Amino acid sequence: MSLSFRKMNGLGNDFVVLDARNQSIAMSETQARAIADRKTGIGCDQLIIIEKSARADVRMRIWNAEGGEVPSCGNASRCIADLIFDETGERSATIDTKGGMLIASRAGDKLVTIDQGLPKFGWKDIPLSEPFADTRHIELQYGPIDHPLIHSPSVVNVGNPHCVFWVDDLDVVDLGRAGPMLENHPLFPERANISFAKVVARDHVLLKVWERGAGLTKACGTAACAVMAAGHRIKIIDAACKVTLPGGDLFMSVREHDGHVLMTGPVTYEFDGVLPEGLLS
Repeated sequence: MSLSFRKMNGLGNDFVVLDARNQSIAMSETQARAIADRKTGIGCDQLIIIEKSARADVRMRIWNAEGGEVPSCGNASRCIADLIFDETGERSATIDTKGGMLIASRAGDKLVTIDQGLPKFGWKDIPLSEPFADTRHIELQYGPIDHPLIHSPSVVNVGNPHCVFWVDDLDVVDLGRAGPMLENHPLFPERANISFAKVVARDHVLLKVWERGAGLTKACGTAACAVMAAGHRIKIIDAACKVTLPGGDLFMSVREHDGHVLMTGPVTYEFDGVLPEGLLS
């Protein structure tokens, strides 16, 4: 069976998209890793499969480059929403994910807004492995015990678990080295996305992300949502904020009447192709 795919990205965070609405696609971790491999496969940060949904325009399933299936991906959500807009001619769409129901709207030419929903701040919802009465800042540090380089991160779930360290210097720690240890810290039973966020103004944050299961990334949409939610909660950023990642800018806001986090950003189509049969063996 030959499978067509579409390669897309959001701010350089790239995806291989497979359409399973008219044919069933069974995906294993080994197959997902093979497709994502940048040397021997197609190469991507995440593999996306879209399926029919009884309660939304489409169901979206997500595998990280390491092969594990995950519940949410903000940049991929924008890409899938744009595919639906092109198919239907509508300016809004619903996407069913394991992380929850998403509502998308067209914000311009290849520009999409995603309603990421209401962030979760309870320690059981993130989840953490032990109780914390206040998740605005938790006890976690990296570096010498008596002089940690980073400490007291905010934690939140925006469809997946995030840990945000507020820093004055994005390079205070090599995130490529610290990321794997922090992602797999015992505090995070489902692992966590790790972010370094520098507030340069109340409406502008610089962000670097170690993405759970994918590593250093040019952009992570849910990390930008986490920064928006956590930063607004601790009153260091306003209700609307530009988040600058290595791949570019996302425009974030917290909706006043219900607390939902909204993310607006671009979509890029790269190319279409057919998966080599060996990748699915």
